[in-house]
Amino acid sequence: MRNGRIRGPAPGEIMTTVTTPPAAGATGSPSGADRRPGRPDRRDRDSRALTFRQKLNRFDVKASPYFYIAPFFVLFGLVGLFPLVYTFVVSLNKWNLLTGPGEWIGFGNYVAELNDPFFWNSLFNTVSIFLLSAIPQLLAAVFIAAILDQNIRGKTFWRMSVLIPYVVTPVAVTLIFSSAFDEKYGLINNLLQSFHLSPINWKTETFPAHVAIASMVNWRWTGYNALILLAAMQAVPRDIHESAALDGAGSFRRFFSITLPSIRPTMIFVIITATIGGLQIFTEPKLFNPSSAVPGGPQRQYQTTVLYLWDMAFNRQNFGKASAIAWLLFLIIVIFGVLNFLISRRIASTEGRLHKKRTAKRLARYQSGGGANGGNSTSGDRSDSADAIEGELAIAAAAEEKRA
Repeated sequence: MRNGRIRGPAPGEIMTTVTTPPAAGATGSPSGADRRPGRPDRRDRDSRALTFRQKLNRFDVKASPYFYIAPFFVLFGLVGLFPLVYTFVVSLNKWNLLTGPGEWIGFGNYVAELNDPFFWNSLFNTVSIFLLSAIPQLLAAVFIAAILDQNIRGKTFWRMSVLIPYVVTPVAVTLIFSSAFDEKYGLINNLLQSFHLSPINWKTETFPAHVAIASMVNWRWTGYNALILLAAMQAVPRDIHESAALDGAGSFRRFFSITLPSIRPTMIFVIITATIGGLQIFTEPKLFNPSSAVPGGPQRQYQTTVLYLWDMAFNRQNFGKASAIAWLLFLIIVIFGVLNFLISRRIASTEGRLHKKRTAKRLARYQSGGGANGGNSTSGDRSDSADAIEGELAIAAAAEEKRA
């Protein structure tokens, strides 16, 4: 530079520029050396800059799931858990309906009830009615659901019709069936006499009374269970049925090999709910014979455990023993439910494994004998049969994966 002027490059001279990196902190970054003391980080500034609405939205995302499920647990604690615990406390005392709590006797009420023949009689009646109602009910529900799953005319009408017995009040159902099973003027005995058969003592003999009460339960709950099973059947993928049909499987084979294994979880649910309801039956035996002074028949021939509990609490006014009966029944229901779940799961798993093994054996036997019998059949027939067997194996594997 001369005389305030910038000298350009001389001829043949190359102009170079040297760039010096800035010192640390010179770029204005908050992490540099010239960062002001106490200056907040960018994330801190963002969090502090959140408005109240943003903070409320963040809290809603974190806490709303707990508020959604809280009503269930609150109601369960009030109407489920607390009565259960309180009933257990009452069962450990000598508790009268009028005088209230008495002396503490521990498990004396449980010992007394386990030695009471009336308790075992009620338990026998309960199990008998349960077996007579649950087994035919589930079989009929599966059959009705399978029919309603077909492409029939007016299927919506029939699906609504099977639910009508469930809508009818249990008291009305019991009174109608009690009149039909009347020993002198009942419809059932009149029909038997028209066929020259002797009338049956439906209300004085044990087994006929159990059959009559079980028929009420079956009439009311079969349609309800059928709709639940129908919903499960409709959830089975149709492409599995179509593949099985193309491979030559008939409707019965598809039903027992595909439909039933696929609805196993729903079957377990229906069995467990039927078990719980069957062991808690009360309305039907209570109103089956209103003229009887003893709840459950003159000889207690159809007095169930819940009916015996009601008689102990409100007729004998012994709340301590009634609470002990309630807890014993609760433990029995839990045991039955667990056994039903384990047995159903074991049967379904065993059937699936056996079907898969049988299909694999058939495929291996055909493949091993294909070369020896090559002259007896055409290659097209052998390939079609092999494809059918391989299709069955694939269907069995798909059903097994769906159950798992």
